[in-house]
Amino acid sequence: MRRVVFFILCVLLASWSAAQEPATDKGPWSQQPPRSDRDNEAGESSSRDTRIDLSPPKDDAKNHPGSKAAVAEAESDAPEEVQEFHPWNPHKAAEDIEVGDFYFKRKNYRAALDRYQEALLYKRDDALANYRLGQCFEKLDKPEAARAHYEAYLKILPHGPLAADAQKALEKIKTPEDGSQSSSKP
Repeated sequence: MRRVVFFILCVLLASWSAAQEPATDKGPWSQQPPRSDRDNEAGESSSRDTRIDLSPPKDDAKNHPGSKAAVAEAESDAPEEVQEFHPWNPHKAAEDIEVGDFYFKRKNYRAALDRYQEALLYKRDDALANYRLGQCFEKLDKPEAARAHYEAYLKILPHGPLAADAQKALEKIKTPEDGSQSSSKP
C-alpha cells in the first residue's frame, strides 16, 4: 500500500513539473533592465562624464544688465575654504537655557554662562540666551560683554518682553568713553 501511494505521488509530481514552463525566458528576475532609446538616438551618455552647458543665454547681458556685478559681489563674499557648520537644534537650545537658569538661580554664574553660550551654538540668534548671557557677564563684572549681549537681544527683539529690562541694564552699564564724555560736559 505504501508503494502504491509513493508511486502515485511520484507520478503526480512528475506530471506537475512537466506542466511548468521553463523560467529561463520569463519572470521578473530574468528581464533586462529598461533602456532609454532617447540616449542612443541623441548620442548622449548618462555617465558622470557628460558635460552640462551652464553658460548664460545669448541675450542675458542685455536682459539683465546688473547681473554680472551681482555675481561678482556674491563670489567675492564667498569664503575660500569650507567653514565649520554647527547643528541647529532649538530644543537643545531651550534645554540649555533651562539648565543655565537653574545654575543662575544658584549663583553659579560661570556654569550658567557656559550653558547659555552652548544654547547659542544650537540656535544662533536666540534672544533669551543673549539676554541671560548679558546678565551673567554683568554678574561676573564684564560690562563690555554684557553690553554686547544686551544689544544683541534688543536687535533680535526690540519690543520683546525683556526689552525694557535690557534698556535699563544698558543705561546702568556705562562704557569708559560714555563716562568720560558725560563728566567732561559742564
